[in-house]
Amino acid sequence: MLSSWYGGYFHGRTTANGETYNMYGHTAAHKTLPFGTRLRVCYQGCVDVRINDRGPFIGSRELDLSYGAARDIGLIAPGVANVNITYI
Repeated sequence: MLSSWYGGYFHGRTTANGETYNMYGHTAAHKTLPFGTRLRVCYQGCVDVRINDRGPFIGSRELDLSYGAARDIGLIAPGVANVNITYI
């Protein structure tokens, strides 16, 4: 699944489900998955995230990870990459 991450500009803003976005948390945005869906996302490492926002809305990206989640799996430097996901 093609994934990216989002951070500072959105930190402290309201997410689509009404929560305050915490860029250091382990959350993610997806266009259609229900809020609260939990995923294990793996790239160079793995992290568990919860869907709490909508997006990404750029090209063919399917998942937008919080900065904290992306950092923990090594996705910050490439910015966009294919990740493996498992529903948990």
